[in-house]
Amino acid sequence: MKTVFTLITLVLLACLNAKAQTDRIGSQISLPDHPRILLLKGQEEPIKRTVAADKTWEKLHTIILAECDALLNEAPIERIQIGRRLLGKSREGLRRIFYLSYAWRMTQQENYLRRAEKELLAISAFSDWNPTHFLDVGEMTMAVAIGYDWLYYGLAESSRTAIKEAILKKGIEPSLNPKYNSWLKITNNWNQVCNAGMTYGALAIFEDQPELAKSIINRAIDSVVLPMKEYQPDGAYPEGYSYWGYGTSFNVMLASALEKAFGTDFGIAAQPGFLQTAAYLENMTGPSGMAFNYSDSGLRGELQPAMFWFANKRKDPSLLWVERDHLLNDEAGKFVKDRLLPATMLWSGGVSLSSMTAPKALMWTGMGKTPVALMRASWTDPAAIYLGVKGGSPGTSHAHMDVGSFVMEADGVRWAMDFGMQDYESLESKGVDLWNREQNSQRWQVFRYNNFVHNTLTINNELQRVFEKAPISAFSAKPEFMYAVTDLTACYKESVTKATRGVALVNKAYVVVRDELETPAAETTVRWTMLTPADVKLLGKNKAELTKDGKKLILEVREPARVVLKTWSTDPPQAYDAANPGTIRVGFEVQVPAQSKTALTVLLIPEKAVKKASAKVQPLEKWPR
Repeated sequence: MKTVFTLITLVLLACLNAKAQTDRIGSQISLPDHPRILLLKGQEEPIKRTVAADKTWEKLHTIILAECDALLNEAPIERIQIGRRLLGKSREGLRRIFYLSYAWRMTQQENYLRRAEKELLAISAFSDWNPTHFLDVGEMTMAVAIGYDWLYYGLAESSRTAIKEAILKKGIEPSLNPKYNSWLKITNNWNQVCNAGMTYGALAIFEDQPELAKSIINRAIDSVVLPMKEYQPDGAYPEGYSYWGYGTSFNVMLASALEKAFGTDFGIAAQPGFLQTAAYLENMTGPSGMAFNYSDSGLRGELQPAMFWFANKRKDPSLLWVERDHLLNDEAGKFVKDRLLPATMLWSGGVSLSSMTAPKALMWTGMGKTPVALMRASWTDPAAIYLGVKGGSPGTSHAHMDVGSFVMEADGVRWAMDFGMQDYESLESKGVDLWNREQNSQRWQVFRYNNFVHNTLTINNELQRVFEKAPISAFSAKPEFMYAVTDLTACYKESVTKATRGVALVNKAYVVVRDELETPAAETTVRWTMLTPADVKLLGKNKAELTKDGKKLILEVREPARVVLKTWSTDPPQAYDAANPGTIRVGFEVQVPAQSKTALTVLLIPEKAVKKASAKVQPLEKWPR
């Protein structure tokens, strides 16, 4: 009786929520039989043929099965919450169930089925999936839905009943409660992840609750376009590299599942800028394999399953150039950390390594909420120069005070670096008010988050303005002088009347960073900073030699004429700050008179290009358009 009452309540809640919905599914109330999520019955065969014919895909397939073998004797995960999050357990649940379900579909070996069933029942027995932090519910619902759907006819009837009940009560039901579903109206990765998870739950139980399931799916299609507007106009993802890997991957999981079940993704992939975002992600990785890790991002690049979906959609295997490197060189231990890895096998389309050719364009520029310019001397030379610069705003989701910041690498060394994120729990557990973005909030006292440690300017020792924005105002992709100019003025409002930064890759040989400033009716102190993992040797007042891994880079200040280079420590100033071993800041400070104009011009010159960097640097207005 209680279950019947619960289901009636769910349907009523769904109907109330559906009043403002567009019924995109229409009168269709039936779907393909199980399995219906991502991979229909019989669609294992093309994957098996690819695995048999291609050593690369055989390797990845074998890695997944080997990890499943290792899981056979592991105990199921337990409901252990860390701080406000159960997310680590949800992610591990998704990883285990997706892997084991894939292994069962591909081999029909009973041990994979039973081990997955054991995991599903353990998770279904949790008291809840932590709806107060709904990402946890989103990922757990996706995990259980995939297992329920893919293993449906191998599961005991009692298991199906328990798992289905968990999807309803611990996944879908909380998503109908306004106390937990504010993610429906936000524009960041939460919307993408949670809507994908709820849709998977709805698809899994569609035949039992068709009206409820339709409502959940219609709601997701309406809601997910909100974060998808963030990709406009060119595909630059405002939350950066790591959160692209999160939000975009789950967005693709949503689109792919809808298309497989209904024969259409209801226009999701056609949202402006979305298909172009694959080029953004590809260009965000330097020749070293490290990412441009601005905002809350990690540094190390990794295989991105979603890129295979994009390459298929765009019929452009050159989008997989970076993925090719991962397929060739990553160790098994790195692959199996990715909970969505089996999706790579589903979306690869059997693409061969030989067809994954290098992109032709050496520069990619994206506008939008966080504009970026990404340029390189070569796609095929691991020693090539790579230069990335960003504009945007500290007020954007997961952003730092890194407006105008850049990264630079040459000879396989990341010379100008970014710390990226600090683990959230390490700050939250110490009482740091991390998610308050107000100008004077504690967030901006975290060492890795403010502008004092990023490769940008600090003016009058003040923080960048949180709710202002810096656009990219000019750029050129001409190989002899690739550049981008960012107008930083608003982010230093009241400290200067104008601040403009140009970064250029000159003749594919060296980098120029030029800042042009105009001061108000007061003397202004400007600090130019570059964070580096290199050893720094000051050669004179305006020149430094950076050394790392047997390579050298010259940092030379061309103007102003009177400048004294110095270094600053990266030791954490607060007890809650993460340690930063092996790093240092190098730069200089200048006093700019009131109501005057000045330029700061810095060259970053790899050792082999020292003789090529003799030309005078022109004012930004004369940089070739």
